[in-house]
Amino acid sequence: MTKTGNETRASLFTLDELSVRTGESAERLKEWQELGLVGAPESDSFGPRDVARAQMIRDLLRLGVTVEAIAEAATKQDPEFQRFLDWCEFDVGQPLYSIGHVAEVTGLELEQLRRLMEAMGIHGRDDALTDDDISALQRGRIALDAGYQEDGLVQLLRVFSDALGRAAEATARTTHFYMDGRMKTSVMSDGEVDTKMGTVEDVLNPLLEPTILYFLRRGLARASRDDALEHLAQHFGVQHEGDAPGQFDAAIAFVDLSSFSPLAEAMGDVKAAEVLQRFSSLVRRATDIHHGRVIKQIGDAFMLVFSDVRSAIACSLEIESRTEDEPQFPAVKSGIHWGSVLYREGDYVGTTVNLASRLTDVAARHAVVVSSAARQAAAGLAGVEFVRLGKRRLKGIAAEEVLFEARIEGPQGVERAIDPVCGMELGPGEVAATLALEGEARAFCSDDCLRTFVAAPERYQSLHGSPAVDGHEPATP
Repeated sequence: MTKTGNETRASLFTLDELSVRTGESAERLKEWQELGLVGAPESDSFGPRDVARAQMIRDLLRLGVTVEAIAEAATKQDPEFQRFLDWCEFDVGQPLYSIGHVAEVTGLELEQLRRLMEAMGIHGRDDALTDDDISALQRGRIALDAGYQEDGLVQLLRVFSDALGRAAEATARTTHFYMDGRMKTSVMSDGEVDTKMGTVEDVLNPLLEPTILYFLRRGLARASRDDALEHLAQHFGVQHEGDAPGQFDAAIAFVDLSSFSPLAEAMGDVKAAEVLQRFSSLVRRATDIHHGRVIKQIGDAFMLVFSDVRSAIACSLEIESRTEDEPQFPAVKSGIHWGSVLYREGDYVGTTVNLASRLTDVAARHAVVVSSAARQAAAGLAGVEFVRLGKRRLKGIAAEEVLFEARIEGPQGVERAIDPVCGMELGPGEVAATLALEGEARAFCSDDCLRTFVAAPERYQSLHGSPAVDGHEPATP
């Protein structure tokens, strides 16, 4: 039964109420009760523990575990089963409210309430809203009453839901992988692991909310300053103010690792992840130094945004320089475009973003390819030269683009050997093995890559280090 008006709520639930809380049919829950999985035999009431148990059974069935196996684990008091059940038992006993009641309490129109609920990630819960949900929705109503536009608030709520959901996932998974998992591989018993984890959680859980608040405040300080600078740049006429909300000029840069897929195939996911972690640290450090922002990371590619194109080019060149100094590291390539972007839900969208991404696609190893608009906006950038690459047709872009490669003035970097299997660049002293084939020398980072090459040399006839043709890299084997 859902709450209406000021009706109070008992701590026990009927079978129908348990169905509302779990999303499972009353008939299925009755079957689970007969198997001894939820509730007491022949009982008509259920508690919060039964909510957690039913939700866990539902999810285990979805993953392919049979109901018979679950029943056996429950009967035998399987420690892992019980431990997981304990983790799932928070907030399952809160009172529930109907959407009509929530609309009445918050003063929000029903359709407006649904839009805010969708933005908050509250789906399919019209009869199962909690006190926490109501408090969050009431804060949304306060923001609307203060003059915050609904479309802006919806975007903000979606960003909060996605970003903090990701933070919560990282908290749970890193705790599991790097603490609980490692304890289990030690000489500690299951009981000792449970006790230790309980002690750790007692210490760490109270730190979560103040830590999140710290990062939010720090981020707000920087974002507010950046926003003020953009307003002033528009005021002084050096940047264009867009016609639509969230539209303004920006430099978008994509930075990508060359040959990352063959590297992962040759060396395995764990080694590839280690390379990616090193790359991530380099990118984030350089981006921060040059007043940019990491918008997203998709695999081995980063999308960066800058308020001026000079910083974007300087940052990309620094990333290139830093990765060249890294031992046994793949080559980097970048693409940069300057123009109007749309800011939506914490992301940047539009033609400028698409074009910058396409520039990265056509960039050769070590190249920082910029559009003519970026080249023009970067005029006078000290210590950098621009080499004209000519007109190119980019995928998904109607008009041909005149492209340039940005380079640091002076002698270019030392030529490095490239492992034809994994694409790793090898400096002096980093070559583990060599092989002469058809009069051409191949260098390898490890004996494993050498053996892989010898087993199927036809797969690697196009070396990763071969010159790019028309701005494109040779096809990856």
